[in-house]
Amino acid sequence: MSLRSILIFPIHFSFQMTNLAFWGCLVILFGLVKLILPFKSAQQVLLSIMHRLYFSFGIFSVALIKAFNRIEIRIEIDKALSKQKWYLITANHVSYLDIILLIDFCAPRIPPPKFFLKKQLIWLPFVGLAAWALDMPFMRRYSQAYIEKHPHLRGKDIETTKRYCERYVDKPTTVINFVEGTRFTLEKHASRKSPFSHLMRPKAGGIAFTLSAMGELFSNILDITIAYPNSRHPMMDMLCGRMTTIIIDVKTIEVQPELIGDYFNDESFQTRFQSWINALWEQKNTRMRNWMS
Repeated sequence: MSLRSILIFPIHFSFQMTNLAFWGCLVILFGLVKLILPFKSAQQVLLSIMHRLYFSFGIFSVALIKAFNRIEIRIEIDKALSKQKWYLITANHVSYLDIILLIDFCAPRIPPPKFFLKKQLIWLPFVGLAAWALDMPFMRRYSQAYIEKHPHLRGKDIETTKRYCERYVDKPTTVINFVEGTRFTLEKHASRKSPFSHLMRPKAGGIAFTLSAMGELFSNILDITIAYPNSRHPMMDMLCGRMTTIIIDVKTIEVQPELIGDYFNDESFQTRFQSWINALWEQKNTRMRNWMS
């Protein structure tokens, strides 16, 4: 690590944590007031304010990234977007930095994004309670072996998805699904025998169910590919001022009727949907391979 990186890290880290704490505390405060008030109209006003605070966190965080890194952030979008529409984002997951970048990406273009988060993140300082206040779903992740020992837990994530999807039908919303279910690491990639050189294997169930629950509302699926060329550890490189390039590539996909069906009870639909998501991931992997080479 260079002397420059050693000097930048504590300063940049402190600024990022202060930014997170400031906006996170404001969102939590408004969320508590929203919880107490019994009037739906007042709750909607407060939620709108909280969304602005949430966007402000992402915007300021990316501004800090640009201030501490000699960086180019390339955003490529193939079609015009709107804040008056519903979107489903399917994205690969490389780093926690992905979340900040997606919040900043959404801020001027599309409705506030709702992430499907791991249950453990509820305990993360500022992040967990702020996400709860913003009505984001927390999902429990069970291994296949654990499900086999506790079969009554099968489908719990789907129940959570359904419950939260019902909350999003009244106001334009962006639902973000990290389809791989986990961040990409070389160790996970090897242990799970992913057929994609730069991506984890996609999990089709969650996105299929979201489309089943809200498919008629979604204007488009946004297939977003995030890449950090020349960076093996994006979060640390960013904090140390070593990040040089970030690519956010957005492909707009129409929500076709054949993408909506009963994934868990219709074997024919399940096979077709898995083929569709795997083809999508193959295209994404090709883009990643070209950028990372």
